[in-house]
Amino acid sequence: MRLQINYFRPLTLVAKKKKGGKMNKNIYFNKEHEQVRKAVRDFVNKRINPFVDEWEEKGIAPLHELFKEMGDLGFLGIRYDPKYGGEGLDYWYETIVLEECARIKCGGIPMAIAVQTNMAIPAIDEFGSEYLKNTYLKAAIKGDMVGAIAVTEPDAGSDVAALKSYAKKDGDVYILNGSKTFITSGTQADFLTLLARTSDEPGYHSFSLFVVPTDLPGFKISKKLDKLGMRSSDTAELYFDDVPIPKENLIGQEGEGFVYQMQQFQHERFAVLPLSYVGAEDLIRETVEYLRKRIVFGKPLIAKQVLRHRLVHWLSQIESLRQLCYHIVRLKMAGQDVTREISMGKLLGGDLLNEVTDGCLQMYGGMGFMNEMRISRAYRDAKLISIGGGASEVMSDILAKLEGF
Repeated sequence: MRLQINYFRPLTLVAKKKKGGKMNKNIYFNKEHEQVRKAVRDFVNKRINPFVDEWEEKGIAPLHELFKEMGDLGFLGIRYDPKYGGEGLDYWYETIVLEECARIKCGGIPMAIAVQTNMAIPAIDEFGSEYLKNTYLKAAIKGDMVGAIAVTEPDAGSDVAALKSYAKKDGDVYILNGSKTFITSGTQADFLTLLARTSDEPGYHSFSLFVVPTDLPGFKISKKLDKLGMRSSDTAELYFDDVPIPKENLIGQEGEGFVYQMQQFQHERFAVLPLSYVGAEDLIRETVEYLRKRIVFGKPLIAKQVLRHRLVHWLSQIESLRQLCYHIVRLKMAGQDVTREISMGKLLGGDLLNEVTDGCLQMYGGMGFMNEMRISRAYRDAKLISIGGGASEVMSDILAKLEGF
């Protein structure tokens, strides 16, 4: 299938037409923000949602075609420097894009998009050389390359410091050996932002971050993984056998990769917040419509007080998470460290989305157990939100340390 672009304008035309703008009833977003929101929502409704069932069934989405169209429209480089093909907009615009991607009728595609924009390229943008920015950042923003983040290994998930993959410097190259697993977009990626050990010394300054093209000799896709949820997003186990990484592909300074990756995690974990509160709210609205139509003992199920109370309790939690997200955006705009608040949001978002999908599925009764229902897909997809990118338990540990206990 070839995606066609014929009725969307690039973001530069709608977001930069004039500065400022009259505020609408929403105190956070002005007219230009809402124009971008409409553009992304139209794209999601016309170019993604009609194909979600097909991609879920196949277990993969055509990311090169999809990302190329998104790149042409400016969606992949919303906050990145125009010098590298980005739109040069702020974190409010990034939040809008993430919120509207959360309206995709599955979890796998929003996750793949977030990997491209918030996981594979932030470190290249912040710490990479001009060569890396012009070669990989620009291509990822344009949608000419699919990127992936390669950190997790079979014996090193949340414990990043336990990584065993080793890149040994040998003249003008680093020779990489090892493996990575649970790599989102791993079967389609053109490059990996990969963390590997470069020293046997103890401590966190023994790791380096690289851009690894997947066409290098010695790179192998060991297998495509079969997952409980996120079915439309391909996930792979990767193997590296004497892969020669050009020294120019080192991001920043050798030995500082762990630090770079910890900072990159904040972009990744932030993306979870809009995906959680928008996704949960959409599911509640759909569930309410089902409960209005479902007649039990002569009355619609929505008449049950216990269900109404449960639903509004979740909506209250969703609104709290949304406001935490917007608070984080304000802090980011002010240049503040948001590790604490993002960790809280990631923890709350994963737990809340799992609670909502589980509770809503229960309200559907037997129909909720059927794979044909979106709630069953959402129930399966939600589990990864509290596992991937730092499990809820890891977020709790981080917060405990930040609080000094």
